[in-house]
Amino acid sequence: MLFAGHPSVGTAHVLLDRGLVAPRDGLLVQSCAVGELPLRVDGEGCRRTVAVRTPRASVVDVADADDPRLRAALAGLATGALPPVLMNGGRRGWLAELRDEAELRSAVPDWAAISALAEASGTMGLCVFARSGHPVYHLAVRAWVGATGPFEDVASGAANATLAAWLAARDALPGEGGAYRISQGREVGHDAIIELRVDASGEVWSGGRARSVVTGTLDW
Repeated sequence: MLFAGHPSVGTAHVLLDRGLVAPRDGLLVQSCAVGELPLRVDGEGCRRTVAVRTPRASVVDVADADDPRLRAALAGLATGALPPVLMNGGRRGWLAELRDEAELRSAVPDWAAISALAEASGTMGLCVFARSGHPVYHLAVRAWVGATGPFEDVASGAANATLAAWLAARDALPGEGGAYRISQGREVGHDAIIELRVDASGEVWSGGRARSVVTGTLDW
């Protein structure tokens, strides 16, 4: 992959914890396949958040729920106000709004259809989202990956960054001042909260808190 959010944030978290790097003016810089990307570091210890400025995302194709390419993957799902869209932001993927959070939470992905969609369109698969009235997060998100063997991603920093760019382009960002939170992963045993921010220049920052769960040494 040219870019992915959680490896970027997780690596920065580990290096900060080990004292191997220190932010300058609140920023680190990461070099990856899409170039040099800044990471914003706020706070210390368990309250520290890290957010990466994601590659600029662009709209590839705006579709509708009846599009032949999407019909099987969205079969039986009630869609929302925004049309489905194919986005490119370091990697390509489809986004589709569902009617509400209940519809999203209860959805059962058709893995054969999602894998076929990913292969036919040269994408990672389908990311669905819905607006929420929850006090902690503004959107609920599920990312169904069909490109590398079907699975549901538990925390998709890159996919959510392309979603933020799409919402900004449609003047449909939730929250205030371009900042909002999403909930992801609950359906597969996790409960990630990702923080998104679209700044005044239109750049998207994706991140949140990370936690180390395994430590040790490797005898190479």
